[in-house]
Amino acid sequence: MKPTLIEKIALGLSGLTSLTIGAFILFAPHAFYASYGITLGEDANLLSELRAPGAGLAGFGILMLLGIQRHAVLPVAMAVALTVFIAFPVGRLVGLAVDGAPSESVIGALVVELIIAVLCLAAFRRRLLQPAPRLSAV
Repeated sequence: MKPTLIEKIALGLSGLTSLTIGAFILFAPHAFYASYGITLGEDANLLSELRAPGAGLAGFGILMLLGIQRHAVLPVAMAVALTVFIAFPVGRLVGLAVDGAPSESVIGALVVELIIAVLCLAAFRRRLLQPAPRLSAV
């Protein structure tokens, strides 16, 4: 299945965003979190716990970008993009409800994540509404 132009745009934007943020967290967590007003210490346990999901997010970004060129990967890339960009805002909204309002930069990240989620839902809606292909036993 070949992606449409809007699907390519959605995957490109979501993939570049995930890859960039994930790589930044992986390789420069102090700088990344400082941009949100969060000061990290030198606790190796905390840094490891931050770098690991950063690597995962970067990997998901690569998978999203692969979906643009490798048509066999497209369904997985779309599922990953939707999962990442729906799960992140949901997590932030839970935090908002439970913990209170975060900084303006975190609210800004929430807005960007919601915009990308809406773009992905709009781009992939046609495929989301199609019945899943039947799997063959042979």
